[in-house]
Amino acid sequence: MRRVKSEDAGVAQLDNPSSLKEVETSVRPRKRRQWPLLVGACILAACMVMLIGKNPFGSSVTLKTKAPDTIAATPVPTPTPREALEFRMLDLERGWVKYADGMAQTSDGGAHWQEVLTTEAPSVDSGADAMGIDAIAKLLSLETDGTPAVGGAATVQKRVDIVTLNGTVFDVKQSQFVTPKVGWALLPSTTNSKSPLVLTVDGGQTWIDGMTEDARAIMLGEKTHLTKLKAEASLYIDEAGAKAAIGSSWKLIPEQASPGDIVLVRHKEPGSISWQGKTYTLQPYEAGYFTYLPIPMSVKVGTYPIGDQTLTIKAKKFETQYLKVTEQMESMKQDTARINADQKKIDLARSKSEPTFLFRGPFVKPIEGILTTPYGYTRYVNGKYDSAHMALDLAAKEGTPIKATNDGVVALAEPLYLTGNSIYLDHGMGLFSQYAHLSELRVKTGDRVKQGDIIGLVGTTGFSTGPHLHFTFWAHNIQANPDIFFNTTPFQWVK
Repeated sequence: MRRVKSEDAGVAQLDNPSSLKEVETSVRPRKRRQWPLLVGACILAACMVMLIGKNPFGSSVTLKTKAPDTIAATPVPTPTPREALEFRMLDLERGWVKYADGMAQTSDGGAHWQEVLTTEAPSVDSGADAMGIDAIAKLLSLETDGTPAVGGAATVQKRVDIVTLNGTVFDVKQSQFVTPKVGWALLPSTTNSKSPLVLTVDGGQTWIDGMTEDARAIMLGEKTHLTKLKAEASLYIDEAGAKAAIGSSWKLIPEQASPGDIVLVRHKEPGSISWQGKTYTLQPYEAGYFTYLPIPMSVKVGTYPIGDQTLTIKAKKFETQYLKVTEQMESMKQDTARINADQKKIDLARSKSEPTFLFRGPFVKPIEGILTTPYGYTRYVNGKYDSAHMALDLAAKEGTPIKATNDGVVALAEPLYLTGNSIYLDHGMGLFSQYAHLSELRVKTGDRVKQGDIIGLVGTTGFSTGPHLHFTFWAHNIQANPDIFFNTTPFQWVK
């Protein structure tokens, strides 16, 4: 027998060797399980040292702890205000502000700004197509007394020295107005405002820091007005003509006329005009308000006040023409029922005109025919007074193509009793052109046509002695002399 130590009982007597192996096998795992216990005890002791500052193992070494002192917050230095050196608006949207260490740019009138690395200021746009600051100033000078600024660049001559922002008055380092209403100002320091620039949209009466919906709406209105100014200015024969018309409160184009002519009236504001017993409403177009004033054959020579202007009517002599026609043709004018029925159609067609100018280019002759009867001739038929011939008669070979004198809408296109196949084109604002005695109609009522479009063919239908085109204009249902229109437009009658 062998003697073996036991973990719990010390010595045990084992008679069976196999039992000894079992005991040894059971003892080894129990020894291994003691190591985790020892490690845990050490960790616990270390924790006690950290918590109470004493050595659990009896050492005279003690760990002292002390509550940490209160740490004072380090004050953040106040940044030095960033000083803007200068600024420039290139138009109503784009501009820049220059600093010593960089630049900021805007493309929405100052609502938002973006930092850029360059310190080189962009060049100022010029030219009418760019609609930059110079082009804007040039357009505004048409309706104001704008003059070139120092250095040659045109601008709105307006500046401010102080601004009131949120009840506080600030000195102004630099200011710039792009239109009489819209301007910007640079304050001495960026701490005075959230935005690099402060904005006014009422000519400097009030200032805002940033952009508001109302301010944006006013700026869009200014852009629209500039666009209209540019479009209208292009209608006149030159810059002098544009300034003469746009720069006046009232403008008569032309200021002198004769019976049978038309005067184009422009005013800065909406309204109406009383003329020869009728009232004509001024219609908005581009930057102004317009109407035609027809000068009937019955108007007397003299001067007439129109707005703050004076219209001078001069005398004009018209020749006399004598025609001979067959009795059958002469009898056509006796059928008043058919004539009156046609006149109702014509009056209805000419009563509806688009309230805008439908053309932009010059008027052209419908055909290059032989002038057989000028405008205004006093006509006698078979020795009897017939009427004043308020049109041009242009003789041409039957079938000759007839061109639309200018852009317009077909107000009427159908056979009529006296004038045969007839066309009336509406050119807007109460102005119509008339084409009569056609052999063929190439358009129908409601069609839109362009200057030069073929609308019909020369003929001799209706009350006619031979192939020709009877052509004239009507302004507010009063016949007008076509000669004043050819190769020009009413906008270019200005002197």
